[in-house]
Amino acid sequence: MFSQQIVNGLTIGMIYALIAIGYTMVYGILKIVNFAHGDIFMMGSFFGLILIRNAGLPFVAAFAAAAVLTALLGIIVERFAYRRLRFADRIVPLISAMGVSIFLANLAQKLWGSEVHTFPQVIQIKTYSIGSVTFSTIQILIVTLSIIAMIALHLFVHKTKIGTAMRATSISITNASLMGINTNFIIMLTFAIGSALAAAAGILVGIYYDAVYPTMGYTAGLKAFTAAVLGGIGSIPGAMVGGLLLGVTENLGSAYIASKFQDIIAFAILILVLIVRPTGILGKKEIKKV
Repeated sequence: MFSQQIVNGLTIGMIYALIAIGYTMVYGILKIVNFAHGDIFMMGSFFGLILIRNAGLPFVAAFAAAAVLTALLGIIVERFAYRRLRFADRIVPLISAMGVSIFLANLAQKLWGSEVHTFPQVIQIKTYSIGSVTFSTIQILIVTLSIIAMIALHLFVHKTKIGTAMRATSISITNASLMGINTNFIIMLTFAIGSALAAAAGILVGIYYDAVYPTMGYTAGLKAFTAAVLGGIGSIPGAMVGGLLLGVTENLGSAYIASKFQDIIAFAILILVLIVRPTGILGKKEIKKV
């Protein structure tokens, strides 16, 4: 049973990690916690559902199209909700983020209703066993796609010119701008990448749990934020580490303590990390930017 819970925890942990990357990238550059990110994840899930069920697109095409649409949504949110607030007191963009979150959740309810929508069976689900451990096709897909996405993002950030510009912007927006970097484009791209990864997570969650609904982004967003803080918000590898640790801890707690304490465990971890090590596992002490 222990090994089975580890496998299940790693699966959901990968989902948390994909969503947490959006939090950590935006915070790394703007020092803003984008609390609307959970609802962007929800919108990405709905985009995938509608493209598959209503538009009849095959899974791969719908997956890519939903990622693009959600990336555009992230760009729109950045342009109208955050751009003018970059240098405002931190409470101001936080309030704006909450407003965007409420707007997106209500928009989803208006467009698609408040009921739970089942996800079409777009891939053939098979079950495999190794000893006492059982895992499914969708679990393999979640882990594989998550690892590929995170490796690709790591290489992009550290091996390309745009990635270098991102890292420079994260150090100082003002200085990066003086060096000729188009910081508006870099920040826009950051929101787009984080939103696209959230869409990928949303579609995978929809298939895994066979459920898509307008309020699904609230809890997922809070847990992904917890994962980002646990790993070290602002650190992309930290988002992955935090997501995996949170997913495994949640599942072990649910199995060996009580399933009703699953959410309590997640938020207890957040409080503990903030008290003991506010910078997280891989986070670094914040340097004041100019």
